[in-house]
Amino acid sequence: MSTVDKNDKTERAGRLSVFKTYKLYVGGKFPRSESGRVYEVTDSKGNWLANVPLSSRKDARDAVVAARKAFGAWSGATAYNRGQILYRIAEMLEGRREQYVREVADAEGLSKSKAAAQVDAAIDRWVWYAGWTDKIAQVVGGGNPVAGPFFNLSSPEPTGVVAIVAPQESSFLGLVSVVAPVIATGNTAIVIASEKSPLPALSLGEVLATSDLPGGVVNVLSGRTAELAAPLASHQDVNAIDLAGADDDLAKELEIAAADNLKRVLRPQPVDYAATPGTDRMTAFLETKTVWHPTGSLGASGSSY
Repeated sequence: MSTVDKNDKTERAGRLSVFKTYKLYVGGKFPRSESGRVYEVTDSKGNWLANVPLSSRKDARDAVVAARKAFGAWSGATAYNRGQILYRIAEMLEGRREQYVREVADAEGLSKSKAAAQVDAAIDRWVWYAGWTDKIAQVVGGGNPVAGPFFNLSSPEPTGVVAIVAPQESSFLGLVSVVAPVIATGNTAIVIASEKSPLPALSLGEVLATSDLPGGVVNVLSGRTAELAAPLASHQDVNAIDLAGADDDLAKELEIAAADNLKRVLRPQPVDYAATPGTDRMTAFLETKTVWHPTGSLGASGSSY
């Protein structure tokens, strides 16, 4: 063996691992919590995985500002364009599939094959919702028959800024299943990641940042679920809240807080995230705009259209 080979092996043996630094994803950037706090995340066997930001109420308020700023452009984008971007997210996830398989396996105590099935389903979920972006309007909107010389048309519009308490147990597939339908229909989102398994959610921010999704459309926070959900539920500039990952007691508290500005609330319910999701989570955060317009008449003949 040459001297060069020996030196190379020696250097490799003495090399320190470069640990991944997990950060929040807010407004298209990757800040640490303004509080400077972190908490330890462990795997299903109690082994240390990482220190992640322990978000504060200030971080939650910053996320709302970012989501509101992004809402106009995102809701005003064409449905076709939103579909392209959601599909791009799936493309980027496919390229980093092995990373997510490892993170999901660690987070949920799954075998590699079961974690891979979860990740594949999550990638497919993005594709599924990408296909719905320019079709949901035809399903829930249309012309209404009225007695009179009027056109009466109903069309769906996004509710606005949506706070999401992500599922606690399904750290990636469940996360995607609640985030994708919210943004597919033109809303923007603040996501509170699973408290005990936040790593897949924080890594998703890295994919979103490189997938043409405008900054602020999705904002990801990690930390104590109750500590972050309370200020979001009572925030006057949050239009709706999905309580998917809240337990019964927390859900009741958040519903009361959400009533202050008449937020739309999606209550927690048993969900099989592996099943075909249907359109319920898209329509949950859509408003219906109805327009009346007189038909008028054409020319002197008096014929109408």
